[in-house]
Amino acid sequence: MPSLKYSKAEVIELKNHPDFSEAWVRERIEEDPSILGLGDIAVKDVERRQPRAGRLDLLLVDPETNRRYEVELQLGAADESHIIRTIEYWDIERKRYPNYDHCAVIIAENITGRFLNVISLFNSSIPLIAIQMTGLKVGDQLVLQFVKILDEVERGEDDEDEVPGGAADRDYWEERGSKASMDVADECVSILREINPAISLKYNKYYIGLATAGRPSNFVVFRARKQFLKVEAWANNRNEWMSKLEEAGVVVFPGGPTRKSIHFRLILSEVREHRALLKELFETCYKEQQS
Repeated sequence: MPSLKYSKAEVIELKNHPDFSEAWVRERIEEDPSILGLGDIAVKDVERRQPRAGRLDLLLVDPETNRRYEVELQLGAADESHIIRTIEYWDIERKRYPNYDHCAVIIAENITGRFLNVISLFNSSIPLIAIQMTGLKVGDQLVLQFVKILDEVERGEDDEDEVPGGAADRDYWEERGSKASMDVADECVSILREINPAISLKYNKYYIGLATAGRPSNFVVFRARKQFLKVEAWANNRNEWMSKLEEAGVVVFPGGPTRKSIHFRLILSEVREHRALLKELFETCYKEQQS
């Protein structure tokens, strides 16, 4: 926001400006979705009709991960109906398209402490982001400012593979993900077996873990997606490894500050191209687990 070019007297809020409306805000987001601070995302749909439940203001998607954001806008202060509607639309979309990751996003001009506490309660079990929006008139320009006041809670993964109803097999993951993504997992296993020949895949309902001579050894786990394999690796020097992978051109998922593991995506050509780097990472994770 170019506020440094203007005096405070020239910067005013747009609350009562005739052009400041939900439609105008939606159009500005359509023009540049990155202003929300959710990364390099794209608009997939606007005012998306929901079965017996009105319209979703915006459906955004991350082209790299195919993650979807169900976004609800509200001028003025957030209220109960707005929060319920946000969660309802998120729930409808995730049930209609279960192969994608989904995150609910609530945007309002004012999210009071009371409603922030309510949203925080939902946030513990639902992927939910709250963004406070301010419309400003800066000189002759109308601009928007978005501040993320509640981020999604980073959800850890259980290292133990024995969970109720957790058994699965390769067919399960080829259907949930794809045969191509499972081929990537096989290629990763060939690297892992250079570290320890006894390593094998162990299929679970929620992730694909590792076993060493039949014993769970989840220093790296996988999740097969339709277009790629999601990899989660546990290394002490997380930030350093994230930088190495990004410099090599691997797509890394940033996550929140509480995330302990490194999350990234791979396709088959990337495993072959970055085989040496991946072996170094996997070996580091393996040794740190043994220590």
